[in-house]
Amino acid sequence: AAPRPAHGCGSGALLGRFGVLLQALLALCAFSTLMLKRFKEPKAERRPWRIWFYDTSKQAIGALFIHFANVFLSDLTEEDPCSLYLINFILDATLGMLLIWLGVKVVSWIVQHKKYTYLVFGEYGDPPQAAAWIGQCILYLLIMVFEKTVISFVLLIPGWTKLQQILLGYIPNPQLELVLVMFVVPFIVNAIMFWVVDSLIMRKYKQKDTLDINGSIETPRARRTEESQVLLSPDMDFDQSESDQDIPGLWGTNQKMKQPSYQVVI
Repeated sequence: AAPRPAHGCGSGALLGRFGVLLQALLALCAFSTLMLKRFKEPKAERRPWRIWFYDTSKQAIGALFIHFANVFLSDLTEEDPCSLYLINFILDATLGMLLIWLGVKVVSWIVQHKKYTYLVFGEYGDPPQAAAWIGQCILYLLIMVFEKTVISFVLLIPGWTKLQQILLGYIPNPQLELVLVMFVVPFIVNAIMFWVVDSLIMRKYKQKDTLDINGSIETPRARRTEESQVLLSPDMDFDQSESDQDIPGLWGTNQKMKQPSYQVVI
């Protein structure tokens, strides 16, 4: 059995059988929030399943990298790995979230400035291209590497050891501590993070079937309304009375008739 310090779980507990089971359950529950988010989107803006998979899989790759990096960093020392993992996780959810937002904004500005269309987050082409998804996954993973590197340097600041000693020292049961550290707290925070980041990196997918004619934007509903008005009220002057026509005589030879005008609807 792995030795257990005076407070916290023992070394290697995060990669034990119970710890791995909690991590699998966490992944299942956390990513279910992304599916819930898709169904909460308005029908006019709801992404197709393929686009949704491309968007969420980037987060999946980034979250797995951050998770295993935290597990690896937590087992590097002989101190309580549970509290060290929790500190890493809290920093990822606060300062790390700010770094992710900043990284996405900077990368998006660069690719738009360079006109790399398929590297813009959420843009995959029509039809969607797997190459664009792979390129965006690489960019997002680089953002995660940058974020985790900064967090690792922040952990080198003195003072975190005292926080480790009091963070989970009041929990006597190591398995209960593992449940709190590896499932309860990460599930709540990850659900919020996934929701926010998905809104950040997704393209506002709207079913806009608009038509640009002479600089004006027309929707299909507007075009159908205009067509129905033209069909019901044709601009033809066949019903004009004889008094409105310029006829010199009742049977004059120079009778003037108005020509019917037609409106062409495209």
